[in-house]
Amino acid sequence: MTIEARKEQEKLTLKLKGRLDTTTAGQLEEALRDYLDGTGNLVLDFTLLEYISSAGLRVLLAAHKAMKKQEGTMVVKGANEEVREVFTITGFADILNVE
Repeated sequence: MTIEARKEQEKLTLKLKGRLDTTTAGQLEEALRDYLDGTGNLVLDFTLLEYISSAGLRVLLAAHKAMKKQEGTMVVKGANEEVREVFTITGFADILNVE
């Protein structure tokens, strides 16, 4: 998986490409650790994300909680049908802001 990070003032956009699973979830955790401080608006661009596993969902939940704690927002954009189905089946569609 590759992660492209772009920070503009308080807005952080992370564009993920590939698979977010057990072997790559640590990359997203590290990117969030590096960039999340001082972020008011987190955008996760999943346009090029092919797959997400439970390990990836765990990282998203932690990011969601961190953004709530710092009174920010988090949105997931561009998720394909497979990823959206995972969100729906797991109930994450009700927790996360998915556009």
